[in-house]
Amino acid sequence: MFNLIDIHCHILPGIDDGAKTIEDSIDMAKTAVADGITTIIATPHHQNGRYINGKSSIIERIKEVNDQLTQHNIPLTILPGQEPRIYGELIEDYQKDEILTLNNGGKYVMIELPSSQVPRYTEQLLFDIQLQGLNPIIVHPERNAQIMEQPDILYNFVKKGALTQVTASSVTGHFGKKIQKFSNQLIEANLTHFIASDAHNVNGRTFRLSEAYDLIENQYGVDMIYFFTENAQYLVDRQMVDRGEPEKVRRKKFLGIF
Repeated sequence: MFNLIDIHCHILPGIDDGAKTIEDSIDMAKTAVADGITTIIATPHHQNGRYINGKSSIIERIKEVNDQLTQHNIPLTILPGQEPRIYGELIEDYQKDEILTLNNGGKYVMIELPSSQVPRYTEQLLFDIQLQGLNPIIVHPERNAQIMEQPDILYNFVKKGALTQVTASSVTGHFGKKIQKFSNQLIEANLTHFIASDAHNVNGRTFRLSEAYDLIENQYGVDMIYFFTENAQYLVDRQMVDRGEPEKVRRKKFLGIF
């Protein structure tokens, strides 16, 4: 199996709804290594109505966790990241150095949408982010109710330069059959560019990255695995990722009716 990079994970202790204690972080690290993961980008929630985790505090916490992993001889590297919920002042806060790009590379930034809908200003904000020289990555669009109903919204964002990341547990069916099916449709339509765990703990919301990749390989072949794993490596290395040509999600017709 490949050395896996997980670009979305809530492994930092005590700052959001992920790991509660450093012991939880260590348990998650061991589980990640057992899943074939060598590198994790820690992406605590930011500005989602419950948690505020600015850039400098995250970088401090990353160092503490990496020190603990070294002491415990766990062969895993944690890199800095952040999962900002979409909000109107995001660009201002980026300019104030409060928004943390992935691996602090000044190239890729996560954007989390509300789970039920897509705010009206989303397209404009994605455009403004790109004007800053950043690549926005929409996280887990397969779990957004409005995008599931109207996948052309996501097609439009990707066509205009946004990237997306689908969650491993969505691919494996742990969020239900409907989300699993939609995840596959996004993969087939070149509407997603990364698979990541979005792990919060070692029980319900765990990694499942190798399981997701096994399913993707069985369904789409090994080239699709290379696409996703190499993109994660390109992201960490601050290089341009592969995009593929986005297509619209084809809704299958049943007996001539949608």
